[in-house]
Amino acid sequence: MEVLNHADHPLERWRDGVMTQMRMSHLFGGRQLCIFDQFCDPGLGAPTHVHAVEEVLEVISGSAEIWVNSEKSVAGANQSVLIPAGASHGFRNIGTETLHVRATLASSIFEAQYDSSKETSRRWSPTHAAIG
Repeated sequence: MEVLNHADHPLERWRDGVMTQMRMSHLFGGRQLCIFDQFCDPGLGAPTHVHAVEEVLEVISGSAEIWVNSEKSVAGANQSVLIPAGASHGFRNIGTETLHVRATLASSIFEAQYDSSKETSRRWSPTHAAIG
């Protein structure tokens, strides 16, 4: 058994105003889960995208507008949304302070396909940390 010190995991800039800290993935010994935190400035978050696996998006602090397919909801601290595999989804910070969300995906390798051509598809894998 290994105890992970998440303070040792670096923050990565995934886009302007959005920092990400990987907590669990294949790189850290995970075999079925990818867990990461995102810190989003007001008005920012994750543009519409799709994963091939189920995801739970949990708000740790702040307030987020979250959309899944054509449905929109607002979630605050200690609330989460289950996103089915293959569902088009995204979120944005609707508050005035930094939004902290935690995403848990049912795969140890993070992959996302974005609707916007401004976004590069991402893959966080054992051989390529945060390709963007």
